[in-house]
Amino acid sequence: MGIRKKNNKNPPVLSHEFVIQNHADIVSCVAMVFLLGLMFEVTSKVAVLFITVQYNVTISTTEGPEESPVNYFHHGLKDLATVFFYMLVAIIMHAIIQEYVLDKINRKMHFSKTKHSKFNESGQLSAFYLFSCGWGASILLSENFLSNPVTLWEGYPHTLMPFQMKFFYICQLGYWLHALPELYFQKTKKEDIPRQLVYISLYLVHIAGAYILNLNRLGLVLLVLHYFVELLFHVSRLVYFSNDNRQTGFTVWAILFVLGRLLTLSLSVLTVGFGLAGAEQQGLDLAAGNFNVLFVRITVLATICVTQAFMMWKFINFQLRRWREHAQAQTLKKKPVTTKSKSKKDKANGVNGALSSNGADSPRARKEKSS
Repeated sequence: MGIRKKNNKNPPVLSHEFVIQNHADIVSCVAMVFLLGLMFEVTSKVAVLFITVQYNVTISTTEGPEESPVNYFHHGLKDLATVFFYMLVAIIMHAIIQEYVLDKINRKMHFSKTKHSKFNESGQLSAFYLFSCGWGASILLSENFLSNPVTLWEGYPHTLMPFQMKFFYICQLGYWLHALPELYFQKTKKEDIPRQLVYISLYLVHIAGAYILNLNRLGLVLLVLHYFVELLFHVSRLVYFSNDNRQTGFTVWAILFVLGRLLTLSLSVLTVGFGLAGAEQQGLDLAAGNFNVLFVRITVLATICVTQAFMMWKFINFQLRRWREHAQAQTLKKKPVTTKSKSKKDKANGVNGALSSNGADSPRARKEKSS
């Protein structure tokens, strides 16, 4: 992501530079159209599809002496409209964080172009991971998924979700979809685009897969675990940019990264490989949302295992590169010391040689030679 400089000259309307400079305002106007649609009866039915969460189901529960209605939600095609709207919201929030927080810090720190790009990436992802990790953890605590892990597979298919869980998934899909146009808005370098497309696609495939296959409880646990580890990495990178000597966070992140991969595989195998395999409801039933068949279970486990192996491979390469750079830095620190010592010796020899030569040409030496 390059440094955006404010030019006095206004670019032509609807040109690439105009869209990039004013993309936040353009997207805000589009989002405002949907909000204004709620004010009129003719357009309110369409605007509601984009703004509010769809597929509401009311179930009466008998907790206590009186029955109380509880609202649950399931997924459907109308969720695509809601995801699109919150993708627009994510673009607006991205621009706000970039302009009012990250750009101001960049001007003070005077980063290089490489550090500037990485700082912006880590700053945006740190804010998102912090918000999502806290939100997901609150859902896990309120639904008692951590205290009773059996609920991850018990009662599958989990077609009904509380409002907070469904809205969480809608916002997650909207955020990672917004990352695709941001590659254009932020002028991402061509060599960085393939790397970013890979991890954006992995997020979308796993989140959408857990949402569609009604594995939302397992997906929520794994997302919170993964986001916590990634949050530590990007915060450590931000601290490292402020001071190159502060690298303790990377060591803690490396340990938690390996533990996170092991815990992810363990929970996935326990839930999909053993829990769903022994569940009462077996078979493929699209109407009921049941995907508990052997082929789907193997596909889910294979996808998770391949992704974790890919992440470990990237992690090992990252660590090897860090150790190589550290070794090179140590050798560069030692070289100036040796050159200084050699230069001192050379100077001393030069002085001694000069003295000896001067002594040889002195009058006293000439007399001694003549005698």
